[in-house]
Amino acid sequence: MDIQVRVWRQQGPDDKGRMVSYDVKDISPDASFLEMLDVLNEKLILDGDDPVAFDHDCREGICGACSMVIDGVAHGPEKATTTCQLHMRHFADGDTIDVEPWRAAAFPVIKDLVVDRTAFDKIIQAGGYISAPTGTAPDAHATPVPKPDADAAFEAATCIGCGACVAACPNGSAMLFTAAKVAHLGLLPQGQPERASRVIDMIEAHDDAGFGGCTNAGECTTVCPKGIPLTLIGRLNDDYRKSLGKK
Repeated sequence: MDIQVRVWRQQGPDDKGRMVSYDVKDISPDASFLEMLDVLNEKLILDGDDPVAFDHDCREGICGACSMVIDGVAHGPEKATTTCQLHMRHFADGDTIDVEPWRAAAFPVIKDLVVDRTAFDKIIQAGGYISAPTGTAPDAHATPVPKPDADAAFEAATCIGCGACVAACPNGSAMLFTAAKVAHLGLLPQGQPERASRVIDMIEAHDDAGFGGCTNAGECTTVCPKGIPLTLIGRLNDDYRKSLGKK
């Protein structure tokens, strides 16, 4: 299949940036979207041009590094799919595809499709930990955890921190990410000692990083590759109200 891609090119944070069109020919429908970009970059390098910079690592839908907006949708048109797991068969021969970086004040563009997501690290550093005694590891069954709580914690823990929720949110909010990180610890007995301080500290880090406020638009959940539910934001808000004054 032959396609045209219009890619955001930006040499650095201070560059204005622009969309540049490229023709990519003879792409297998079974190729992933990133493999298509690899083919484009090989051609650009052979032509003496600067290859398109984009993030990637595992290419297995695990790490969340493959952050880009495809035709206006974070990670592209397929629901619950990361960019690296999006295949070209979901597009038609002759299509023109727009590819852009995450757009959020807290995610400044480094180059082309690569953005700085250090703000997520700061949220994790603010409260994404538990107190654990040193010494011999306890038996696995020493702390009983009800199955509904374990299932809910696991669901929240599947967040891969890709930032699609921020890119899709009209406010540039990271509340879905923050809620998932607060919930997967707060739902378990091991996370109770810091429960009150955790939610306050992580929300403060969220706001300090420049993310917008949540207005429950729900766009975040529609693009989340792991299907993190919007209900976790409600849990976050409830925890925050109860924690005020306890920290």
